[in-house]
Amino acid sequence: MADSDLSDRIPETALGWHRAGKGAVLATVIETWGSAPRRVGAQLAISGEGEIEGSVSGGCVEGAVIVEALEALEEGAPRELEFGVSDGDAFAVGLACGGTIRVLVEPVGDVLPEALLAELCAARAARTPVAYVVDLDTGTRRLDHDGHETRFRMDRSGFEDESRTFVAIHNPPLRLIVVGAVHIAQALVPMARIAGYDPAIIDPRETFGAQARFPGETLLNDWPDEAVETLGLDSRTALVLLTHDPKLDDPALTLALRSRCFYIGALGSTRTHAKRVARMQEAGFSEAEIARIHGPVGLDIGAAGPSEIAVSILAEMTAVLRKGA
Repeated sequence: MADSDLSDRIPETALGWHRAGKGAVLATVIETWGSAPRRVGAQLAISGEGEIEGSVSGGCVEGAVIVEALEALEEGAPRELEFGVSDGDAFAVGLACGGTIRVLVEPVGDVLPEALLAELCAARAARTPVAYVVDLDTGTRRLDHDGHETRFRMDRSGFEDESRTFVAIHNPPLRLIVVGAVHIAQALVPMARIAGYDPAIIDPRETFGAQARFPGETLLNDWPDEAVETLGLDSRTALVLLTHDPKLDDPALTLALRSRCFYIGALGSTRTHAKRVARMQEAGFSEAEIARIHGPVGLDIGAAGPSEIAVSILAEMTAVLRKGA
């Protein structure tokens, strides 16, 4: 989905309600105009007993969608709904938002096959990017693991050009793995969480990697290569190395260069990075592989101090994720 976040559990909840015999409907925002409150791809699950999870409008039209969903469940047929209010009238009629949204309502079972929804949920659980594709004219539905490169990179659900084919992107949540529980990490981790990342901090030095320094965060006091192996690196993961110490950074860096993680950043001066490049060359990595390392880490914004360096790192991570560079 565009608001991609596996923690929402919305498809999983709908599947559970359906399998429990309650009946279930998935409502998905398929198009928006103006200041619509939720992005295309946002979802609301409705059970046959009127339970809900998720949102298609932040509360503005949920009541109407629930009524339509229960009727669609009874009929066993999909519905396309449209809701709108001009921005100028939004406050007057008690809505927190203006704009217009279109919502696709799909009863599970009769319209959205249980097996297809189960396959979607399995892909999400396995942290595998997947696209749910529906042709609104023919009613055909499928899952795509390939293609849609721009949509996957941008977390952008929507209609294919000049068609009635809607593509809903389900990306795994973004993750950030930080090696080195240093001052920069103390600033970067909360910033990354705000930006939608699930962070983890690795540092075998327990004085640095202490819960008091990173309240409530995932901390691994293991050697970086072991911890990175445990966490795993995939196409939705960024790795940032902040220790300055080759004994700690290099084992994790070696794993990263063999992985599909979308961002690798390493702290250090230009001279430090040149030495890092030489070590990776000696380890047998190619020029193209070594070029994946962003070092010195972060965009050159003239950052001074840990917090500004953290801003530069998060900005560079975003640029690589969204622009591919």
